[in-house]
Formats: sequence, structure tokens, C-alpha cells
Amino acid sequence: MLKLEVILEKAQQIIKQTGSFTLEEARKFKHSSIEYKGKNDLVSYVDKESEKLLVAGLGEILPAAGFITEEGTAAEGKADQYNWVIDPVDGTTNYVHGLPFFSISVALMDKDEVVLGVVYEPSRDEMFYAIKEGKAYLNENEIQVSPVRELDESLLASGFPYSKLKEVPAYLPIVEELMDKTHGLRRMGSAAIDLAYVACGRFEGYFEYNLKPWDVAAGAFIVLQAGGKVSTFNGGKDFIFGGELVAGCGIQPALTEIVHKHWYPA
Repeated sequence: MLKLEVILEKAQQIIKQTGSFTLEEARKFKHSSIEYKGKNDLVSYVDKESEKLLVAGLGEILPAAGFITEEGTAAEGKADQYNWVIDPVDGTTNYVHGLPFFSISVALMDKDEVVLGVVYEPSRDEMFYAIKEGKAYLNENEIQVSPVRELDESLLASGFPYSKLKEVPAYLPIVEELMDKTHGLRRMGSAAIDLAYVACGRFEGYFEYNLKPWDVAAGAFIVLQAGGKVSTFNGGKDFIFGGELVAGCGIQPALTEIVHKHWYPA
């Protein structure tokens, strides 16, 4: 049986060390270091080197585990049972433009179940985390989702499918309705941060399309452990690998209904 408390403590140390590396590199980062994986899909040496640091450190903690990573630096690949799901710099576009909204997202999966999640925001030195059958925390303080239960009292977060611009028109009716029915929408540029902020009550809800497992595995798990709800746009459970997600506090069902209505019109 995994000793998740021990694994979490060791993982946090590695994640913090990696966060220090990203901050140090941010001070001297140049635009000439930007690479492109696709349209508006940026990457840099910081992403790759950060991922290598995480893979090396986490690999020592749990040698039997494989890796599901954004940059594909892990030679081990995916394993049958345990897998680390890693985004070394979630919010790369923010990072390369000198904006502080980026994070490190690390989850541990036991087959199809997330059992540990950490989202670390280096610029603010805020670490959100949870383990299976445990509570959710921000640094040393327990967190819970917002108590708000009405959309008209909520502040939401979202993101646009930047590499699938043909999907943007389908987003606009969702945004229009939610702008009318909520306190507003924010676009932070990091799905992991959006989810972490839902978990601690800064946002009441979050939705986005064209997501990858490393974007959401840790953050969605922390939301659930903080008492929130997470689903796909149609209310399904495959939000880690399904590419779309709606997370929130008590307003989540109402938010999901609006997103579904416009995204999958009858």
C-alpha cells in the first residue's frame, strides 16, 4: 500500500525546487528561447528542463511509476498501475511574456484514479495539495470551495481553445450568457491555477475545452477533495482524459447546464 503522506512530502520538496528553477530562469528569459509546438502552443527550455527535474526526482520516490508528461522527456513512459501526470510549466505563454501566472501541476494516478495532486504557483509561493481520503490544503491551511450557491453571486474562470480557433465561436454564446448572469469571467492562462483557485474559493467555477490530462489531473482532484464538483460538459466523469471540464462549488450543475446548452445544442 502506498504511503501517500510520505510520497506527498517528498514530492512537494522536488516541486518547490523546480519552482525555484523556473523563477530563476524567468529573470533572464529571452524571447529568442521560445519554441512552437503548434499555433499558439509555446514551449521553452524551461518547460523541458523543469520536466526533467520533476521526472528525475519523482522517479526516485516511486520507481515503479511511469509518467504522462506534456513535453515527453520521460524515457520510462506510461506504466500499468502508477503514473505521475506532470505539467512542468502550466501557463507557458504567460511565463515567456513575463506574467506571473504559471504553475507546476503534478498528480499521481493509481490506474484510472488520482490519489495525489499538487499545484504549485512559484510566483506566489502557494502550494495546493491533497491526497486520497484526505482534505485539501493551501500551504498548511485547509481549504474548501466557495459556499456560494447562486450563479449571480459567482466569479468564474475560463480559457479559450487557443490551438483550435474554429471552436471559438461556440464559446461566445456561453461567455455572453455568463457575463450577464455572474460577477464576471477571468482568464488566468493556467488551467491548474484556475482549478486551484476554485478549490480555495477564489473562483466559484471554471470551464474549458481542449484540455490535456497534465493540465487538469492534479487541480481537478484538489477541487474534489475540497468539496467541489467536476464533470465534462455533458456531465460525464471522464474529465481527465476527455478534453473538457466544468468544475465548481454548488453552482457547478447550473454552470454545466449553460455550457452544455450552447456547446452541444439540440
